[in-house]
Amino acid sequence: MQFEINAQVRTLQGSGASRRLRAAGKVPCIIYGGEAAPQAIEVDHNTLLLNLKKEAFHSSILTVAIDGKKQQVLLRDTQVHAYKPLVLHVDFQRVDATHELHVKVPLHFINQDIAPGVKLNGGLVNHVMTELDVHCLANDLPAFIEIDLAALKVGDSIHLSQVKLPKGVKLVQHTSDDPVVVGIVSKGGVSEAAAEGEAAAE
Repeated sequence: MQFEINAQVRTLQGSGASRRLRAAGKVPCIIYGGEAAPQAIEVDHNTLLLNLKKEAFHSSILTVAIDGKKQQVLLRDTQVHAYKPLVLHVDFQRVDATHELHVKVPLHFINQDIAPGVKLNGGLVNHVMTELDVHCLANDLPAFIEIDLAALKVGDSIHLSQVKLPKGVKLVQHTSDDPVVVGIVSKGGVSEAAAEGEAAAE
């Protein structure tokens, strides 16, 4: 999915100027990174709020048009009001096609309804992770990573090392562990293998 944001250069800065911007339906933002200096911009609030509700907006290369001049960025940080649907500030990072990005990419789980553990045994899918920490070049950045559950039975799980990554995408490994990403458990919340282990112990 392609996203393009129209923005204007923000000349006045400070808390007072930011309050006036928000009152005028604008969001103060900043673009940083790369060889260029950080640039303060302002963006239409309602357009930004609508985009922030879309999953792909958080893991896609975005195009920001500042007074007609376009550059590619990633969404890096968003400050929102504690209880109002109000975006207070957004940070964007410039994208360099020759340098790897470090991004969190959402997971999409498919074939959950036909997995034997669910369809035949009434098990429940346990989503341990909903996104993965990856690094890749901008051109290789996927909007999401798909995980197929079609073969899973109750007690089965898919570990991080078993996830099929798109070409050019590598995991950012924080530890040497191989954690579970998703599994199917019995309705009681315990896999059959775990239940058998408890029974043997008794």
